[in-house]
Amino acid sequence: MEIRRNVSLKAFNTFGIDAKANYFVAFGSIDELREILTDEEYKTLPKFVLGGGSNILFCKDYEGMVLKNEIMGMEVIAEDENHVYIKSGAGEEWHKLVLFCVDNNYGGIENMSLIPGSIGAGPIQNIGAYGTELKDVLVEVEALETETGKLRMFSNEECKFGYRSSIFKMEKGKYIITATIIRLNKRPEFNTKYGAIEEELKRMGVSEMSVKAVSDAVIHIRQSKLPDPSESGNAGSFFKNPEITKEQFDKLKELFPHIIAFDTNDGNKKLAAGWLIEQCDWKGKRIGNAGVYKNQALVLINYGNASGEEILNLSKAIQQSVMDKFGVVLETEVNIV
Repeated sequence: MEIRRNVSLKAFNTFGIDAKANYFVAFGSIDELREILTDEEYKTLPKFVLGGGSNILFCKDYEGMVLKNEIMGMEVIAEDENHVYIKSGAGEEWHKLVLFCVDNNYGGIENMSLIPGSIGAGPIQNIGAYGTELKDVLVEVEALETETGKLRMFSNEECKFGYRSSIFKMEKGKYIITATIIRLNKRPEFNTKYGAIEEELKRMGVSEMSVKAVSDAVIHIRQSKLPDPSESGNAGSFFKNPEITKEQFDKLKELFPHIIAFDTNDGNKKLAAGWLIEQCDWKGKRIGNAGVYKNQALVLINYGNASGEEILNLSKAIQQSVMDKFGVVLETEVNIV
């Protein structure tokens, strides 16, 4: 392993922010990770684990050590008549896992096609899309406890999953995820009610449902709505969909009859953050080098030379607008560093 100094992180985050890491090192195994964490020279440095860099906004240089997770590997470790269990290294790309499952007709994560980032970042955010979340298929998370160097297995329940949340997010820095185990269906059950999937399947002329058909539909929808990070720096959805009580929703519905919301399992309502932002006239708006994407108001864009601070200030202005108009708090989905 080579520990480097003053490394630009521009190539390691999808926003394309040119922040620097005081120290930078990539690790490809649990042993290498332990070696870094126990090294006396660097032991006291603050550390930040970097996966695909698709859910991060660097607002300044990182004074500690950035650890790039490059633990690879993807294999079927068990199966029965109805299910298959796949273990993946945390450094693998999430979409690579999706494509592996699609190619083998394993159902369960096709709705989460084309989500950027690494597998290790998935449990932290409990990633999800189009009515499916990682918690729906995840069996176990393998993680290293940073203080003791011990490897621990977390069951689905122990992960304490919530909407874009988990124990790994709540106890930030305590654990470093090294692998995940998910369970997929050999006899897929399709979830096409959320978003525009059914419409897209009709447009594609799909007569027989399959894992690949749903995945292709999701990919097309995402590509039509979301900008390519290689062309326009972004981190996908910048904000979470806010959850409010039914009573709060009923009051808003009186004032804004066209407000968009979805039912939650606990009887609350989840508002469409993109719709809220759009009603505040932010969609397609640009301020300097930062702006809001013209096709999806949830996405903030770096038009080339924006600093993390510029994008953060834009996000705060959007949050204030939504609060002023709707009385609703917008929380960021992106990790601000």
